[in-house]
Amino acid sequence: MSLIFRMLWLLISAYFKPRLPVVKPVNEISMIVLPNDLDINLHMNNGRYLTICDLTRVDMFIRTGMAATMLKHKWMPIITEHTMTYKRALGLWRRYRVRMEVTAWDERCFHMRHTFLVGDKVMAEGTSKGVIYSRRDGVIPPQQVMDVIGVGPQ
Repeated sequence: MSLIFRMLWLLISAYFKPRLPVVKPVNEISMIVLPNDLDINLHMNNGRYLTICDLTRVDMFIRTGMAATMLKHKWMPIITEHTMTYKRALGLWRRYRVRMEVTAWDERCFHMRHTFLVGDKVMAEGTSKGVIYSRRDGVIPPQQVMDVIGVGPQ
């Protein structure tokens, strides 16, 4: 249930944060480990990390203006690959930050990095690839997305 509240909070707070550049944006959100984030070992569940990464992408979509473009064109963001390396456990009530950055794009995918931090300590880090998808046209090449937004070739 907390994911609904986290998503609502993120949707509201993203509008009050500074805009991000469309090209290689870097954003950061602060979170706390809640009881329903825990697994049987009483640390944050590995699947929850991926869900939190989803929230960082939503924040980025809103703050870059990509969300409005995707809604207008009926495009959907889809993650096609995600890897995560867990270095240190996040326990109950632990405050942490997640930094997400779009590092590059190719002819098909956007490439992203996600870093979970407590202070300067890296708790987990991962990479993901995502596409923008249209039910009518299939996968939209990243450069076409950028052209629609008004960003030239990179």
